[in-house]
Amino acid sequence: MARKNSFLWFLLLSLICTLVCTHSTAAASKDDGRKEYIVYMGAKPAGDFSTSAIHIDMLQQVLGSRASNSLVRSYKRSFNGFVAKLTEEEMQQMKGIDGVVSIFPNEKKQLHTTRSWDFVGFPQQVKRTSVESDIIIGVICKWIGTCQGFSDFTCNNKIIGAQYYRSSGQFGQEDMQSPRDSEGHGTHTASTAAGGLVSMASLLGFGLGTARGGVPSARIAVYKICWSDGCADADILAAFDDAIADGVDIISISVGGKTPTNYFESSIAIGAFHAMKNGILTSTAAGNDGPDPASIKNFSPWSLSVAASTIDRDFFTKVQLGDSNVFEGVSINTFELNGMYPFIYGGDAPNTAAGFIGDTSRFCTRNSLDPNLVKGKIVLCDKLSDGTGAFLAGAAGTVMADRGAKDSARPFPLPASYLGAQDGSSIAYYVTSTSNPTASILKSTEVNDTLAPFIVSFSSRGPNPATRDILKPDLAAPGVHILAAWPPISPISGVQGDNRAVLYNMQSGTSMACPHATGAAAYIKSFNPTWSPAAITSALMTTALPMSAEKNLDAEFAYGAGQMNPVKAVDPGLVYDADKIDYIKFLCGQGYTTQTLQLVTGDNSVCSEATYGTVWDLNYPSFALSSFTFESITGVFTRTVTNVGSPVATYKATVTGAPIGLQIQVVPDILSFTSLGQKLSFVLKVEGSIDKSLVSASLVWDDGVHQVRSPIVVFFVPTN
Repeated sequence: MARKNSFLWFLLLSLICTLVCTHSTAAASKDDGRKEYIVYMGAKPAGDFSTSAIHIDMLQQVLGSRASNSLVRSYKRSFNGFVAKLTEEEMQQMKGIDGVVSIFPNEKKQLHTTRSWDFVGFPQQVKRTSVESDIIIGVICKWIGTCQGFSDFTCNNKIIGAQYYRSSGQFGQEDMQSPRDSEGHGTHTASTAAGGLVSMASLLGFGLGTARGGVPSARIAVYKICWSDGCADADILAAFDDAIADGVDIISISVGGKTPTNYFESSIAIGAFHAMKNGILTSTAAGNDGPDPASIKNFSPWSLSVAASTIDRDFFTKVQLGDSNVFEGVSINTFELNGMYPFIYGGDAPNTAAGFIGDTSRFCTRNSLDPNLVKGKIVLCDKLSDGTGAFLAGAAGTVMADRGAKDSARPFPLPASYLGAQDGSSIAYYVTSTSNPTASILKSTEVNDTLAPFIVSFSSRGPNPATRDILKPDLAAPGVHILAAWPPISPISGVQGDNRAVLYNMQSGTSMACPHATGAAAYIKSFNPTWSPAAITSALMTTALPMSAEKNLDAEFAYGAGQMNPVKAVDPGLVYDADKIDYIKFLCGQGYTTQTLQLVTGDNSVCSEATYGTVWDLNYPSFALSSFTFESITGVFTRTVTNVGSPVATYKATVTGAPIGLQIQVVPDILSFTSLGQKLSFVLKVEGSIDKSLVSASLVWDDGVHQVRSPIVVFFVPTN
């Protein structure tokens, strides 16, 4: 039997939930207003003992005899911690107990292809290694996870493990109590990363082609953590706990929640840290809260943060009025309306019986429209929605208009088109000034988007909210209009009652970008099975294709190092490697104490002058420098690169794109390697002034074969 690291195993934290979940407060219990809190205690202690007993003993110090009833779940396979029902006062008391790293509420997080892989230069005929096909043969005998089998689901040669997690024990009507995906998100992301080849795949004719994942031969282990009310932190940590112990090699998680500034108050950052300690890369979605600055949701330096870029596929949907005027909006409309339909303004059709007036019904929210007035008609709405309000009221279609971005389209449960505010005003004038207004919504037209790739507006932006001088996101991957597998029991639009059953669906989100990066990371690992998570991240970042700041005004805060390029990333030439010790030095420099870090790492790590590392010394494949002034800016970065290209090679440093007023110096500017694995260090010094809030340049190490590129970003931080 081959060694474990000669195989590639996947963890896809399967996200079976609606695409829009609200951030909830900590899950409340029925016990006197107590809420669920996660008590994180760091690394798993050595030795053979009962973790649950230790956790109950800790709870007894605060709760006495009620301790066992308060304990909800213990983490014991890969790290140490538990979930307990506590009052605010009890939670504060628990913080003072020895061994506790952090306590934070068990909150809910939200869920953040035919053409996409070809678009990033990763064709079906790309070179592959025997390791990728070995995965099919070898993983089963080495797999130490479990498969929760049910009458509606069993594991197979592709999905080799499947579990679900629900710490509260409470399920909604729409929840399927098995690892099976009833919502579609998990199926879509898993098939994007590792789906097999399927020809003639499409969404009812749209996106027709051969669907495939990045590593079609890889196997998948599913850990279902999301339900109709969201994805609980307690369940996310439980999935990480099992996945790390099960021995997966890649973790892909497409969810995000609030923006904590303490890395160890984030379930995903905690899980990713312990995964990194075990040589497992965690690929995360940047978030869907863009384009606001610092809106990124997953940004720990030991995980990969992925932004969403467009591909050369776009959709437009025309609205034809009874006066022959035609307006063009966006949607993925698979319906065909025959002829013209009566047209009504949502503000003129309030559901007064339910307490709505025109000022609210104009937005066409759920139950706001009077079915007697809109049934069989097309309804004009003053805001984008998922179409539920018009659909449930029996409308024949809906036209929505507002000032929101129109750079991505989505399916709706009825014929629909989303237009700009100006066109919406013109249409509203027609509807309100015509005695018998009519309209029709045409089937969408699929067109080639010549501006692609650019970062879509919803993709969350940097800078990094916790550590400004670590650039996030790391890179971009296709996340718009992605065609991938879909469970036929799940509505295309996500709206119950939409009975179109398909095997492939078109979705957009950083949730779709993340599994593209996961697949690319797995592809790299199949060629380089001993590489660390940091080395894989470095390979992806330093070979990424530069993106245009003219198309993306937020520049590197939108796209990081650029658009991923998997073929180049297999042979990057040099990598910026890092391990647990490097991150410990970084955390010491961020103000974490020796006591905290010893709990987190489970060893004798000490924060001292020797281990105190500034953020500029973390061996990261990018350079970020924040400043409270536009003048007298200075920063010195120390980096070490490892030769993974040619045994004998000489690299010369070039800085490109440096703006006037900013001097960037590399010392030494020539690195000569004499063997593989050799490490050489250099210093990059930035000084001068900037004339706008964000400027950037690139450092390129070039040996004539490899061009190892890193972004350099200097930005102004307002003092308020």
